[in-house]
Amino acid sequence: MTATDRIQTFELFWEYYLGEHRNPLCRRLHFAGTGSFLAVLLGMATVSPVRMGGCLVAGLLVAFLGRKVERTRKAFPEVIAIALLWTLGSPWVLLGIVAAYFFAWIGHFKVEFNRPATFQYPLWSLFADFKMVYVMVRGGLWTGDSLPKVVGQS
Repeated sequence: MTATDRIQTFELFWEYYLGEHRNPLCRRLHFAGTGSFLAVLLGMATVSPVRMGGCLVAGLLVAFLGRKVERTRKAFPEVIAIALLWTLGSPWVLLGIVAAYFFAWIGHFKVEFNRPATFQYPLWSLFADFKMVYVMVRGGLWTGDSLPKVVGQS
């Protein structure tokens, strides 16, 4: 796959991502998995705020610096670096990562019957998953509603 074969902006990827998550049950499974992951992060930040906070910031810095990499290649090294940094903050983060993927992959393989976008766009998939959960917290995407209109736009 060449750079020209890849989606070139996160906005276009977001539309693609939502297309891969049409079934509300798949979205709810993602919400449960990502919610579990975020609960672990919050818990560990409470237990060890300096260490976990530093590792979270370092991982977010890698994400910020690598955000445009997906245009030209899969950002697996960046995602692995983020996971390692967050796991340095607390090994319990691995449990959150396993929970997130467990629920998400059930949603894809048993509900949507498609292949997770993580395999082609690992970093943008992480961003889009957090964005989807954010939209769901704000009340959107729980049913069959779809594309960007639910993101807070009128």
